[in-house]
Amino acid sequence: MKLFYGNITENTVQINEDDQQHIAKVLRMREGEEISVTNGEGALAHGKLYFEGKKAMIEVTDVQLETSDFPHHLHIAIAPTKNIDRTEFFIEKATEMGVTEISFLLTEKTERKNLNIDKIRKQVIAASKQSLRFYFPQVNDLIKISDFLQKVNTEKTYVAHCHSELERQDITRLQIQKDICFLIGPEGDFSLKEIQVLKEKQIKAVSLGPQRLRTETAGVFVAAWGYEKMF
Repeated sequence: MKLFYGNITENTVQINEDDQQHIAKVLRMREGEEISVTNGEGALAHGKLYFEGKKAMIEVTDVQLETSDFPHHLHIAIAPTKNIDRTEFFIEKATEMGVTEISFLLTEKTERKNLNIDKIRKQVIAASKQSLRFYFPQVNDLIKISDFLQKVNTEKTYVAHCHSELERQDITRLQIQKDICFLIGPEGDFSLKEIQVLKEKQIKAVSLGPQRLRTETAGVFVAAWGYEKMF
């Protein structure tokens, strides 16, 4: 399947302008080739490519306004890394493995204070198309951890940290829930003050194993854990 992004209604399918450029100038596709278009919200259209001037269009043969998605809502709230390439690596892999929602946390030790969210959302779209996802993950703006904690269901939220002297549950023994959220700290981990706040809010702690993982590795680990549990 050659999957592209666009707008889909019952009567029309319009390919996104960036994807139109990619079809014509990068992929150099020809009229009559079979293509598919998703709106990232579950709709999917199939048809044949044709051109009107410089515009890439689709002659629709089939439209599904609703497709199946992953059975669980996995939300990863993660502190962005100082090296943005590491965060982008996490974004790509988490998208491929079915993460539903991604938030970025501003913690005491978070070194990166600004994010180009629009760029990250475009990377999510690209990873979704590559992995044939018809529901794109939701990407939220950078938020202070104190503000984030006011919005989550603490009964369905877990924190992964490296403080081995504190009580933690092995994540491999954890059962996935319909809605579940994991918090992952920055380089240097959450501060003891932050962990104490999380504990007071009755957010349970999990261990990802005996090794100390980089922030983005921990994020990918949790995404892979969720992916394995979904099937």
